[in-house]
Amino acid sequence: MLAAVSLFYRAMNPPPDPLDPLLDRWSDTPEPPARLSADVWHRIALTENAPAETAGWWSTVESWFARPSFAVMFIASCALLGLFLAEMRVNHLQRERSEQLARSYLQLIDPLLTAQNEERPS
Repeated sequence: MLAAVSLFYRAMNPPPDPLDPLLDRWSDTPEPPARLSADVWHRIALTENAPAETAGWWSTVESWFARPSFAVMFIASCALLGLFLAEMRVNHLQRERSEQLARSYLQLIDPLLTAQNEERPS
């Protein structure tokens, strides 16, 4: 019975925690400086103005792409440029093929043309 009372007493009164004094000291917050608000607003103003003065080209590009309208326009322009270049390539290939077909047709209907082409290189 005495062991049970001793156990109950220890459970009701735990040993002091070594962090308690530190936490008590931490809860005492010091008074902020008198010009804290003014200093904070001054630093905010400096930060807002600083990027405009010292912004490099990368941050400028990044700020442009941060705008959704510019990003959509850039993607649409890239897609249109890609389609245009693909069309130019296909057009060039078709033109070469048409020229080759025209040459082969002329050689079929005029065998002398082939003979003239063979005589020139020699």
